[in-house]
Amino acid sequence: MLVLLMRYSRTSTLDDQPIYIASTAVFMAEIIKIIACGFMLYYQERSYKKCIELVYHEIIQKPREVVKMLIPSGLYALQNNLLYIALSNLEAATFQVTYQLKILSTAAFSISLLGRSLNREKWLALVLLMVGVTLVQTESVSSAATAAESSNLEISDNGQRPMVGLLAVLTSCVSSGFAGCYFEKILKTSTTSMWIRNIQLGICGATFSFLGMIMSDYGQIKEAGLYQGYNLLTWFVVTNQALGGLLVALVVKYADNILKGFATSISIILSGVISFCLLDFQPSLLFITGTAIVIAATYLYGANNNR
Repeated sequence: MLVLLMRYSRTSTLDDQPIYIASTAVFMAEIIKIIACGFMLYYQERSYKKCIELVYHEIIQKPREVVKMLIPSGLYALQNNLLYIALSNLEAATFQVTYQLKILSTAAFSISLLGRSLNREKWLALVLLMVGVTLVQTESVSSAATAAESSNLEISDNGQRPMVGLLAVLTSCVSSGFAGCYFEKILKTSTTSMWIRNIQLGICGATFSFLGMIMSDYGQIKEAGLYQGYNLLTWFVVTNQALGGLLVALVVKYADNILKGFATSISIILSGVISFCLLDFQPSLLFITGTAIVIAATYLYGANNNR
């Protein structure tokens, strides 16, 4: 649903409102992430003085630790911008299918960066997971698109460049896998607070995003302002992106990036089940088949993980 909201927020147009600038949304997501980490750090320490001392000690006095976060933050900033580009140039269903390649890229970088080993059964489970979540997501996207059409929601496809969108989403898959595994390695080989690490990540990400925003869209921002085209939906998408990134960090800290992929896939299915129970969603054969494949992949991976 977030993908549909992101795409709708980028492609829906009103006569009296311009489309918001994607680079500003990425920058604001980083700012919201830093603020949220500050609140969580205070909740953990229960003292403003301790929080300030901790930030000063871990960030100001340890610039090398901040430098370590330049690689993942730069890749995350690139990835976020690429997602907006991809969703502006591809159909939501095409995006969902292609973006699932990040499951395999994450597994590959888990082997090369984290030294994990995956046997044939686990690789089979990952391929099945990719296929299953693709079927489920395609069904969800198709259903939502049909509902949008029946509600007379018009989405403009003018000016789309599918090849640009495809290259953007493929690059995003690679950057997502590498950045996730690199960040996991930092979190698990350091005693630094996870919230401090995310503040470091946010500072670097905000810097990259700000530079990218100025270099690519300074003229538009100067002419119509930083928040041109923003509405409630835009802020919801931006906030969701920011808080979702922190949730991912929690999962990576206490599990790993591959299990995060399984958890995400299961959550998609649970959303469908809840929609069936509480709303008017009617699962098709495609959705049921995808669900069965995801469950089988999860069992297969878990069974091999316990050997």
